[in-house]
Amino acid sequence: MKFKFPALAVAAAAFFAAAPAQAQTEIQWWHSMGGALGEWVNDLAKDFNASQKDYKVVPTFKGSYAESMTAGIAAYRGGNAPHMIQVFEVGTATMMAAKGAIVPVAQVMNQAGLKFDPSIYVPAVAGYYTAPNGQMLSYPFNSSTPVFHYNKDAFKAAGLDPDSPPKTWPEVALAAAKLKASGHKCPFTTSWISWTQLESFSAWHNVLYATKNNGFGGTDTRLAFNSPLHVRHVENLANMAKSGLFVYKGRENKADATFVSGECAMITGSSALSGGVKRNSKFAAGIGTLPYYPDVPGAPQNTVIGGASIWVMAGKKPEEYKGVAHFLNYLSKPEVAAASHQRTGYLPVTKASFDLTEKAGFYKQNPGYDVSVNQMVRKTTDKSRGVRLGNFVQIRTIIDEELEGVWQGNKQAKEALDNAVKRGNEQLERFQKANKS
Repeated sequence: MKFKFPALAVAAAAFFAAAPAQAQTEIQWWHSMGGALGEWVNDLAKDFNASQKDYKVVPTFKGSYAESMTAGIAAYRGGNAPHMIQVFEVGTATMMAAKGAIVPVAQVMNQAGLKFDPSIYVPAVAGYYTAPNGQMLSYPFNSSTPVFHYNKDAFKAAGLDPDSPPKTWPEVALAAAKLKASGHKCPFTTSWISWTQLESFSAWHNVLYATKNNGFGGTDTRLAFNSPLHVRHVENLANMAKSGLFVYKGRENKADATFVSGECAMITGSSALSGGVKRNSKFAAGIGTLPYYPDVPGAPQNTVIGGASIWVMAGKKPEEYKGVAHFLNYLSKPEVAAASHQRTGYLPVTKASFDLTEKAGFYKQNPGYDVSVNQMVRKTTDKSRGVRLGNFVQIRTIIDEELEGVWQGNKQAKEALDNAVKRGNEQLERFQKANKS
């Protein structure tokens, strides 16, 4: 049987069939999160996309932090930059200097008509990404700080107390000696050498890493990490390396995998390593505070942030910026930020997300996860606020090169640090000349 529709109904049906559905505004987000953290980033985008119909965030992995920042700057110059790019803290001064390339996150939020209150974020984190005029420039997406991870099972086997990690550097050396005696071939290692052993080491001991309050006071800053205390520390690590107590496992976070696998028993590394350890390790792990030298007045002070923030790139349409603002607003929701903190080991972005996590009993159920927070919420000084330098990526590479000579037994600690300061200052001078206002 055939049905005959009235002409009006047929016309209406044809019209609605031809009319396209409301198109979503697509937001491109470049990031550097691989493995379990990459899954976290993808889940954040997926959950946000499912929470509303107007915008679609598309995350794209662009390699390491240094690679993604380089790719983002090149894309901007080529006219095809993403809307958002995740940049590690080392690139902050470089992004701040690229004034035409970025749009301050506070401006993006306000223009979208969304309430934006910088005071809801953890001060030590938000302050790092804030301009001298008080304007927040980027969104503190994944902030971490160095902590001390250790293998509780290995501690038991070595006759060490699995619930009492070493708190000082002399105690680390003693624990490493017992671990070696029990058969461990890699008692102690570290990732991100400059970040853990020089930058945070300086703040933790309340000594300068660089002049001008570590770069916060101006681009005419110069490096200062060749002081007697810094030399002493690197000498101690060199002696541990000669004795097989400290084993260098490579640049950046290459050493992380050796701890997760159980090869190395202790590591100073990112608090964000906790998520990977919890998920992939086959041993009981513990978290302690960053070690310090007990004879240094004022130590321990506070550690500095690592990780990265989200920068909004210039040259996009108003509707696209509105989508960016709604996504960042979503990330700031207490329940979303708390879930991210608990899943990854990164610091809680907002005070509310910390309170929510604490009230839920998470820290009692997961001892050690609050170490990173407690290290960061201490009152900072001009020497311990953090390190914000131009050409910081290049400076860290120089430090890696010089210190590798020490671990290999080819250089003395003072020679390596003096060389790193000299070569690093040349990078700072170049940055200063290129960014004179």
